[in-house]
Amino acid sequence: MDLGTQPRTTAALLSRVGDRIRSRNALIIEEWEDITAWASDHIVTGPEGAATITEGYLDTGVPIAGDGAPLVSEFALMELVAVLDRTPDGGKAYVGRVIECAWRLPNVYAAVSSGRLAPWRAERIADLTHGLCAEAAGFVDRQLWNASGVGWAQLERLVTEAVLRFDPERAEADRQKASDHRHFDLGDVDEHGLVHLDGLLDAADGYDLDLAVSRRARVLGQLGDDSSLDVRRSKAAAELARQDIALDLLIPDADTGEVVATVPGRKVVLNIHLTDTTLTGHNPVGRWDEGRCPITTAQIREWLRARHSTIIVRPVIDLADHVPVTAYEIPDRHRTRVILRDPTCRFPHCTRPATRCDVDHHQPYGEGGKTCPCNLVALCRRHHRAKTHSPWHYDTPMPGSYVWTSPNGFRFRVDHRGTHPLRDTSDTGPPDE
Repeated sequence: MDLGTQPRTTAALLSRVGDRIRSRNALIIEEWEDITAWASDHIVTGPEGAATITEGYLDTGVPIAGDGAPLVSEFALMELVAVLDRTPDGGKAYVGRVIECAWRLPNVYAAVSSGRLAPWRAERIADLTHGLCAEAAGFVDRQLWNASGVGWAQLERLVTEAVLRFDPERAEADRQKASDHRHFDLGDVDEHGLVHLDGLLDAADGYDLDLAVSRRARVLGQLGDDSSLDVRRSKAAAELARQDIALDLLIPDADTGEVVATVPGRKVVLNIHLTDTTLTGHNPVGRWDEGRCPITTAQIREWLRARHSTIIVRPVIDLADHVPVTAYEIPDRHRTRVILRDPTCRFPHCTRPATRCDVDHHQPYGEGGKTCPCNLVALCRRHHRAKTHSPWHYDTPMPGSYVWTSPNGFRFRVDHRGTHPLRDTSDTGPPDE
């Protein structure tokens, strides 16, 4: 293989590449013409609508393009796809795109036939128009008389406009459906104590948030913060959060309108675990509960210096302590012990944080089970339901160690080291240290 040691004419090489592309497109255009002719010969129509008797058997017309395109014979389509050497699903989709262009997008089809538009671009257009009503598809096609110069973003905007013009009910349904996907999430904390945010907001809300962050970042700069604009914007977002924390809300009675309670703004609680060696400076590492990660003492000092911070020092909690209560309801001190002992859901391989889990009575309270940390286990809602309503069940050889048995008898031990399949029925004891 020549790797460039011999001189060659680049222009001639590129010319050959271009010639092959044109030749390949010409063959594809001929294939499209044959598929269109085939479809014309295999349109299924009859008094029953989508089904008709063909040569003694019931043949069903299948819709493989959008509204207004013909139904084609199901059995004939199988044969065509086989000849095209394509998979059943992939071949059906490909033939559907050709029919979409031939019947619903005549300008696009003409552009392909004349060589002005690459077939693969037309297939992309057909994918976008497949779900449009006939009027909307016709609108898009009329705008694409010179489709080769249309970019994908412009094409998607054109399809959106077509839906708004000719199918407003669908447009509103799509808008409502998209609105249901709005979110604002906090990602995982990295080794530097930083976290990524990910969100999807209403456009107006997003612009309002951006303007608020920009104003605060500018004020921070005027007050002497010499950080970069991006850093000041991140600080400004945090200032917005702290302003919300300081907000007081008046809650009126739903019936009388009388103000019955004053609720302080939400509180952000960061649980930091420190050892005596961390406090004396000999150990530069602490642990952040919510982030489930180690953090530096420098990061801890930075958090503690934030305005309006309240520092609460709690004594070390003895996780082996048994303090049962007589009620079914689980007190906060018990929940705290369970979460510290079981940082995640204790179902095999589940990693949902215990702070977002239910606390399950291993032995049901109604059957004599105690409301005590030794009988309480962190389970997420899905696996709590599995334990309660399915054959899944677990034993507790010792606090913090659980042996699960699946419906078909497979067994797993879950402890502080993770999940471990058990093959030896006697292997249920405490983990080796």
